[in-house]
Amino acid sequence: MLTRRAMLGQASAAASAAWMGRGLAASARSAVNFAVPRGACDCHVHVFGNPAVFPFAQKRVYTPPPASVEQLLELQRELNLDRVVVVQPSVYGADNACTIDSVRRMGVRARGVAVIDQATPRPALQEMTHSGIRGVRLNLETNAAGRFDPSDAKALLDATAEQIRDLGWHVQIYTGTSVIAALKDHLAQMPFAVVVDHFGRGNPAQGPTHPEFAALLDLVKSGRLYVKISGAYRVSEQAPDFAEVTPLAQALVAANPDRIVWGSDWPHPNSDFGRGKPLSEISPPFPIDDGLLLDQLPKWVPDAGLRKKILVENPARLYGFEPVAG
Repeated sequence: MLTRRAMLGQASAAASAAWMGRGLAASARSAVNFAVPRGACDCHVHVFGNPAVFPFAQKRVYTPPPASVEQLLELQRELNLDRVVVVQPSVYGADNACTIDSVRRMGVRARGVAVIDQATPRPALQEMTHSGIRGVRLNLETNAAGRFDPSDAKALLDATAEQIRDLGWHVQIYTGTSVIAALKDHLAQMPFAVVVDHFGRGNPAQGPTHPEFAALLDLVKSGRLYVKISGAYRVSEQAPDFAEVTPLAQALVAANPDRIVWGSDWPHPNSDFGRGKPLSEISPPFPIDDGLLLDQLPKWVPDAGLRKKILVENPARLYGFEPVAG
């Protein structure tokens, strides 16, 4: 006769197997149509592992389908990329086990960005550094606690700054230009690099001259802020190539090409799909052609030397990769 614990274990295993069977749907991926420089890095991806091994946080907005290290390495091969940065997704909360495991499995080609909370002990942060973690992410958009206003964001930023003191980490922020503009002076005096995701969620319809986006550009010009020209589909609805973000990308690069990095945002999780739905319902990712997405980079940055900065040199500096010879 099965004990209650054994029955629960069987149910958990069955649920895990069912979830693993809901993997990413195979989709056509365009071939990259420009010469990707050696040492190029995708600076923004996520990995979603088996929940029997890496359980999701109970308080989360959505449940993604699997996205494995093996699938990520296949993406790297197809896009001619040599390096990658795994960013802790919101569905794991401050449990970084899956992200750390992914970085360790990929070795010297990989670095990670963690999520921490007030309960994360200092020894754990130091161990993360040894495991390849180089920054901490503050998700002010898809956090289960809801979106943050500037005062809440400032308090969280200051608390995080104290936690990571002397670790050599940076802080990565996922928020909109309104929060960035409101915190402009505060961000400018942070004692570490600050990295902003996904174009700072700038609005293509408003253009790069909008005062809030101009504040982002000023921070980039000063060298105090990095911006990821990543997740174009998060600020544009003009699929499949999201051409309307081109002026934003070009303005950011013109402001300071030494402070721009690129990321695919693979596997393109769609948290909005999960809002208000049962967590048992899988949120399908955005149907993005990663090859076509990377092919936009020469349109945003026609100069091959600047593209090398964005794909190779800037990530090496920010994440601590070995310099690429030649």
